[in-house]
Amino acid sequence: MYDGYEALRFESRGPILTVYLVNPSARNAVNQRMHEELSRVFFEISRDRDVRVVVLRGAPEGKAFCAGGDLRWLQKAACTPEGYAEILRQGIEIVRSMLFLPQPILAMVDGPAVGLGATLALFADISLMAEDAKIADPHVAVGVVAGDGGAVMWPLLMGPNRAKEFLMTGDALTGAEAARIGLVNHAYPRDKLEGETYRLAERLAGGPRLAIEWTKRSVNLFIAQVMNTVLTTSLALEGITFQTNEHQEAVQAFLEKTPSRPGSSTQTPGGDNR
Repeated sequence: MYDGYEALRFESRGPILTVYLVNPSARNAVNQRMHEELSRVFFEISRDRDVRVVVLRGAPEGKAFCAGGDLRWLQKAACTPEGYAEILRQGIEIVRSMLFLPQPILAMVDGPAVGLGATLALFADISLMAEDAKIADPHVAVGVVAGDGGAVMWPLLMGPNRAKEFLMTGDALTGAEAARIGLVNHAYPRDKLEGETYRLAERLAGGPRLAIEWTKRSVNLFIAQVMNTVLTTSLALEGITFQTNEHQEAVQAFLEKTPSRPGSSTQTPGGDNR
């Protein structure tokens, strides 16, 4: 099972399936291949009744959870209506399939979780972070709307006004800060994170299966209502901002490793602060 994947890697520990995001040369950023694979992997996992819990994490060799979307791919793919329509379709399938996967998903965030990487971490059912890891959704740093799920989950987890501050500035939080304000469930010292993640995974895997899965479904019916209201519109708005001069200038500045405007920070895709 799980044949034909290149940007995802799988490891089974009995009923616990670990899914690794694998793009080590770009800090596990989501490229075209990974985006397509993420849009279908959770549907496949849903049919694997040997799996009772999923742990989502970045490949260790990438030294990040996920550094966001690969700008070179996005800039090329989103330049036509047809190209962006496919990105939009896959993006909706990624978050919907995570939300409706019967098995609980634990995100183990031991490095930067940025943009789409943050969305993947927060659409998991339980998010656990290293205290010193960073999480941010700095779409605005490259002149685009936080449309791939940030506008859904950040307000639900931390409240609308606080979420707007972080989404409109792109500021990063440490795992300790994110746990303190409820953006993620738990933050642990880096050397304890893996053990705590799999300890919780084992507890869930050993619990009453249907009670746990249907509790997830019950809570996620509420999240799905918000997602159905927000996600398509926010993704469409993101697509529009891909065509703006501000975005083109920001991307060019990032690719050339220069500030996009006076006072710009390094909070751009793939940067350590994202």
